[in-house]
Amino acid sequence: MHYEKQRTRGISFPLGGIGSGCIGLRGNGELADFEIFNRPAKNTRNGMTHFAVKASVDGRQEVRVLQGDTADRLTGEHHEGLYSGFGFGPGNDTMAGFPHFRDLHLDATFPIAELTFREEGFPATVRLLAFNPFIPHREDDSSLPAAFFEWEVENIAAKTVEYTLAFTVQNPAAVSRNTAFSEEGMHGILLENAQDTPDTVAYSELCLATDAKEARMQEYWYRGGWMDGVTTYWKNLSAAAPMPGRTYDTPGKQDHATLTVTFSLAARERRRVRFLLSWYVPNAYNHWSPKKDAEGRDLSWRNYYATLFSGAREVAGFGLSRFTSLLDATRAFRDALAGSSLSPAMRDAVSANLAVLKSPTVLRLEGGELWGFEGVGERVSSCYGSCQHVWNYAYALPYLFPRLERSLREVTMRYALEESGRSHFRVDLPLGVACITPHACLDGQMGEVIKCYREWKLSGDTAWLRAHADSIFSMLEFAFSEENPDGWDRDGDGILEGRQHHTLDMELFGPSSWLEGLYLLALDAGAWMADALGDGARAARYRALYRNGRAFLNTTLFNGEYFCQQIDLADRALVLRYGAENYWNAEAGEIKYQVAGGSVIDQMLADWHAALVGLPPVFDPDKKAKALDALYRYNFKPTMRTVTNMWRLFSLNDEAGTVICAYPEGCKTPAIPIPYCEETMTGFEYALAGLFLAEGRTAECERLVSAVRDRHDGEKRNPWNEFECGSNYARSMASFALLPLSAGMRFDMTRGYLGFAPKGEEGRYLVSVSDTWGEVFFTKEGCRLSLYGEPLTLASFSLPFSVRAAKADGRPLAFCTEGEEITFTATAAREWIFLRA
Repeated sequence: MHYEKQRTRGISFPLGGIGSGCIGLRGNGELADFEIFNRPAKNTRNGMTHFAVKASVDGRQEVRVLQGDTADRLTGEHHEGLYSGFGFGPGNDTMAGFPHFRDLHLDATFPIAELTFREEGFPATVRLLAFNPFIPHREDDSSLPAAFFEWEVENIAAKTVEYTLAFTVQNPAAVSRNTAFSEEGMHGILLENAQDTPDTVAYSELCLATDAKEARMQEYWYRGGWMDGVTTYWKNLSAAAPMPGRTYDTPGKQDHATLTVTFSLAARERRRVRFLLSWYVPNAYNHWSPKKDAEGRDLSWRNYYATLFSGAREVAGFGLSRFTSLLDATRAFRDALAGSSLSPAMRDAVSANLAVLKSPTVLRLEGGELWGFEGVGERVSSCYGSCQHVWNYAYALPYLFPRLERSLREVTMRYALEESGRSHFRVDLPLGVACITPHACLDGQMGEVIKCYREWKLSGDTAWLRAHADSIFSMLEFAFSEENPDGWDRDGDGILEGRQHHTLDMELFGPSSWLEGLYLLALDAGAWMADALGDGARAARYRALYRNGRAFLNTTLFNGEYFCQQIDLADRALVLRYGAENYWNAEAGEIKYQVAGGSVIDQMLADWHAALVGLPPVFDPDKKAKALDALYRYNFKPTMRTVTNMWRLFSLNDEAGTVICAYPEGCKTPAIPIPYCEETMTGFEYALAGLFLAEGRTAECERLVSAVRDRHDGEKRNPWNEFECGSNYARSMASFALLPLSAGMRFDMTRGYLGFAPKGEEGRYLVSVSDTWGEVFFTKEGCRLSLYGEPLTLASFSLPFSVRAAKADGRPLAFCTEGEEITFTATAAREWIFLRA
């Protein structure tokens, strides 16, 4: 996507690893949002950290900060401070007061951002490529605590020009020590915390490094008061002579350091220079709800990257030595994703929300396990604990980094599951401390069962399923267990009756198609898992419940237009039965916070999941079609001007969006309806769009997705930060499901099966399954599956056309046709070709 001028105002592109924190690359090239200290830090800067360039020609020095104009918050930031903030103009740490570039263009498709800087009269075009490795199934390479920068300087003058690229970073430590170093293939400066020790949560290191031979290191800016340091720095950089070295024998306070590379270019010649900024903040603690040991100290844990590297210098050496291979693999992923045959809006949505994985929403714990918040606030993370019902929607990890996704299941089953089968829907940290949520969450817990089925089928690892079967079945059977105080299905008939906590943060009483559908899908998934483990009696019981519940759902819960909730709002006894007096609205004589006859956005969420995990639909096709018509008619709003929204404002004015729950004319609206009903939350919108897509209704899908991405256009909102309860919200990764749905991807790796039924006759799609990834291409001649990761073992394949010939790694493949599938002897290969009959 291309961004310039006003459309760069809201941009902050995250540069960091999975679970290792990130730094934001603003739309004007500024480095900000230093979220590398194990907690959020939106709208922050690290002193005067920046890049600059000097051109020396004909005895004249032209120096510019490698940033564009600062166009936002010109009155000042909104924060409290003495002699700074609102009413004092932009902070001088923005570097906005230094000479910079007028002409700036950003081209970015996650995970790579490319900036171009030009200025009339400046004798160079300067380009930046910035990234952090993002390589499917290589989670450790994708979790490096570093930002990678490749600068290209092109001499556009008619004569030879000498250039200097300068990278300045502040040591954030209150007591700082900066040390220059040179070793084979790398030069840099290590910025250490000189007060704290590596076993404390306050300890930090940063390292700025380059592999350029011409590097020079200024360990310290001049120490003085007022603007002495930056004044001296700018004079040093602007001089004809190289930057002088400077060192101090004693630690300082938040000292800056500058690393420079100087080189000459003939007319029209180009040169690339690589820099890397790494960090090492090894110990994290529960900053949102601190847990203490017996001596009153904060309990902490080590970040996963701290088990792989001894410090920031080692990270920098690793990153620079593998810069080319990591960039090539990341670019291959970017290009495959960008080349997928999706509409521009869908392609944008799929890639942009992968940024959540590089944000402080995600942690990797000492054993490499993934753990996540729902989102993050400015300084404190938002809604801890890998929240089940939010992460139910996040479909990026299971395809791209399946081992990390399985670790979410494993952590839940080990640390948050009681013997009764009740699962706490949040896992607290450090691992092993008590997990306490007032109620089990029905959509979250049923989602765990569905996701366990998905992880099994995607991996083909039946040993993994067998190892966790008791936990999986106990979570499912808690629905009809006598130990369930909320009585979800107390009479065991496959129909929900009890108190059902859910992702809209309250409880429903009585059956709704939304939660009933998820329960039924979990029962179906459970039956297949029981079959695989030879437990026929259990499978039969699940299927009996499923059949009864499905018949009820498709008759009683369908009102002729759409699916809804069955409840008598005037039945006070219903809430008293579960001790929920706070749900009674005495003035209106009604139960509060219910869907009732409303059209709720997730009324058929189960069938979105079913289409993705390869299970049959829960909803009758003809009724589903009518309900989709109603959802588009009632919930999708072409303009928000006519919507009364007293909740959070994620869309405004003439922006479009899809609301959580609509009450059409003629439908009784509860006095106090379900929470958030007028909000437009992007994860929900993507799930509904995906259901439209799964049903072949591409136009409606495209309009829903375009509405979301038009709101995140770079000017109004950051394209790489779709927010809900805080920034970088995990549910937004529902957008990734648009990719496998567009390809019509089907899988069952337990029997080596892969299939596709794309929406168009020709096209290409990124594919990730089992422990490998690549692309699938459809042409008039047939289909080609090319894998860039490990070989894939297949025994059957399905396509929407008859096959006359097949090859695996160039060798002819004998096959038989069985229904929609072709079957063959299990074969491992990186390239599969199927020719149309």
